[in-house]
Formats: sequence, C-alpha cells, structure tokens
Amino acid sequence: MSQIRVILNITIESRDLDEVSNTLAALPEVVDVYEVTGESDIVAIVKANDVIDFRNMLKNKILKIEGIKTTVSSVIMYAHKKDGKMVDN
Repeated sequence: MSQIRVILNITIESRDLDEVSNTLAALPEVVDVYEVTGESDIVAIVKANDVIDFRNMLKNKILKIEGIKTTVSSVIMYAHKKDGKMVDN
C-alpha cells in the first residue's frame, strides 16, 4: 500500500514553540519538523495511509497538542525531485 505525505504548516502560541515541536517530533507519523520564518511557525512532513488516515491523525493527535492555533495542510501529489535527485515515477 502506498502512503501519502502531507506538508503541514502550523501556527502556534509563541511561548509553546519548543514543547509543540518536541511533541510533534515524538509522533511516529511525523517524518520531519522544521521551525520556519513566515506565516507559520512550524512545518512538519507527515505520512499517512490515505486522506482519511491523515484526517483522523490531524483531528485526534495533532490538533490536540496544546499551543497549536491553526494548521494548513498540503497533500503532496507528485514529486519531481527529492533529496537533490530527479524522481522516476
């Protein structure tokens, strides 16, 4: 079964940055966690079996983390280049 990957932009309460980042990083579905500049505070790459699995994870795990204000999700539909190499799909 192929999995989907989601880019999750997260806005948090500033005082909770380290706690939210560490809690996200501890979730097995979360592949990467980055502190970023711009409109969001954290960008996480999340893996899921499908969109319904991601929805459940977002609702039951991620959005229950204290300090998270908003999220914006982008499902990765196709990769042209990854880790500096062209992808043959």
